[in-house]
Amino acid sequence: MNFINTTIGLASDHTGYELKETIKSHLKKRGFQYVDFGACSADSSDYPDFAHKLCDAIERKDLETGIALCGTGNGMVITCNKYKCIRAGLAWNTEIAQLISAHNKANILIIPARYIVKDTITQMVDAFLDTPFEGDRHLVRINKINLK
Repeated sequence: MNFINTTIGLASDHTGYELKETIKSHLKKRGFQYVDFGACSADSSDYPDFAHKLCDAIERKDLETGIALCGTGNGMVITCNKYKCIRAGLAWNTEIAQLISAHNKANILIIPARYIVKDTITQMVDAFLDTPFEGDRHLVRINKINLK
């Protein structure tokens, strides 16, 4: 497992609400706890409201990692990556979910809810959470991200 803290932060807008509920059930089965920052229904909502709550919790070190969903994932990834302590990676399949952990040391998995089938969502979550950071040459690259 990539993270010491077994509590995962979750955030979505209305588009990701249903898949977030699937993720919650899966995390519970795996023994993880979670904090759900919203949305709390499929009613129209704004992804930045929930992204900020998730990122604030990680910035305060209340959580180490999170999973966020919106329609294309782009709104969430742009919002989350405004925070200096966040490395949010957009993934649309299991291999990319694994690589953002292994190569980018991502601490938030972003999922494009409109483009992911429910059957693969738990595999993506597992790949992200279970893949350790490889370090070495990847650490050199990560250290170059926040130079400015």
